[in-house]
Amino acid sequence: MEITVQGPSLRMAPVCERILRALPDWFGIEAATAQYIKDIDMLPTLIALVGGDVVGFLTLKEHNAYAAEIHVMGVRPDMHRCGIGHILVNAADKVLRQRGIEYLQVKTLSPSHPDEHYAGTRAFYLAMGFRPLEEFKELWGKENPCLQMVKSLNIDVTSG
Repeated sequence: MEITVQGPSLRMAPVCERILRALPDWFGIEAATAQYIKDIDMLPTLIALVGGDVVGFLTLKEHNAYAAEIHVMGVRPDMHRCGIGHILVNAADKVLRQRGIEYLQVKTLSPSHPDEHYAGTRAFYLAMGFRPLEEFKELWGKENPCLQMVKSLNIDVTSG
């Protein structure tokens, strides 16, 4: 199976919405999903394709000259565990390094909330080099504690 990545591009909400809606265990809060769809249209988004079909996406948000965030990411359920998430994160790393970004962060459900789906999400991000930085117990409401994870993109700040 050949996986290709396109982008980052703007206005990708129509193709990404189908994936978000296919992942209710991660994106089951309608107000949050609707906001992600709006954000995807305005933020740079990478898409993963297999045989011309969009199978995953990753939307980036740059916070400043040094730091960016995986704002939202999704992979079609039938394509989980096929390496698509790894390919998307590696592509995002490359794009951000080219822009001189030093740190990449992601926010996900904290382990203080027992959710098997998000346990897998955290394990994925750990395997991709992210490390837990801080828990925000009320950022998304008391019922959805947030874990901020971060990784260095290993930019050589001494050169240039």
